[in-house]
Amino acid sequence: MSMSAAASGRAAVGVVAVVSAGMRATILLLALSLLAAAARTQAEDTGEAWRDLESRIEYGYYTEDARALARLAPALAADESRDRLHDYYTGLLAWRQALLANPAGSGAAFAARCVSSLDAALATQGDFAEALALQAACRVAPAELGGGYAPLAVLRARHEMDQALRLAPDNPRVLLLDAMSDYQLSGSQGGNRERALPKLRRATAAFESERRAADRVPGWGAPEAYLLLGRDLLDHGDPAGARDALEHALLLVPDFVQARRLLGKITGG
Repeated sequence: MSMSAAASGRAAVGVVAVVSAGMRATILLLALSLLAAAARTQAEDTGEAWRDLESRIEYGYYTEDARALARLAPALAADESRDRLHDYYTGLLAWRQALLANPAGSGAAFAARCVSSLDAALATQGDFAEALALQAACRVAPAELGGGYAPLAVLRARHEMDQALRLAPDNPRVLLLDAMSDYQLSGSQGGNRERALPKLRRATAAFESERRAADRVPGWGAPEAYLLLGRDLLDHGDPAGARDALEHALLLVPDFVQARRLLGKITGG
């Protein structure tokens, strides 16, 4: 074989090697792209499923449909995902059930279930601020609803809430639950309604900012923040401001029973 032929052969082999390497790289990039797209799709599907569950929990609470909430419990218990959001939403459901129940009876049991579910969520992610704040709310739910007052539970709840505020100082649900504690607990239990009003204004502003962003999970709480703001403004002798807040709550959830009830008292004189 002549030297020119040999050189041509080596060049051809080199070209084939380069092309082959390029094809492998292209195939690898394509595979990685497909895997990333599949992961995004799975995450989006999972997020959509949690958003759907959240909306069903919240609608059951807003319409005071305890039976609808009870029907959600078996399906949630049967779910095998067991991630932090599974435990978080198990806690949220139990908290909503506690708020609609007799505080001295099943309400206390639901609140205890909420606390244990959020323990599981926090075991998965210790800095999950929304789980800390919700767990604090569940600890004090019996006292807020007129049941027994447990000083140690209130102190522990305050510690959890302070930790949640340090982790997520602008999170609207953390701000709402902190304000709710001040509004609903008596002064001897650590509550303070004068602190509650500016906290509620900050919470509603945070919810408005969140609404302008992409859908997120968790995402509940804005109608309740406006309801509580309306109550507090009415307590402070501002029926016009209370009416505006309640109308905002009903704009978000037209079937919100508590908001309709309180607005009817204001408009009915």
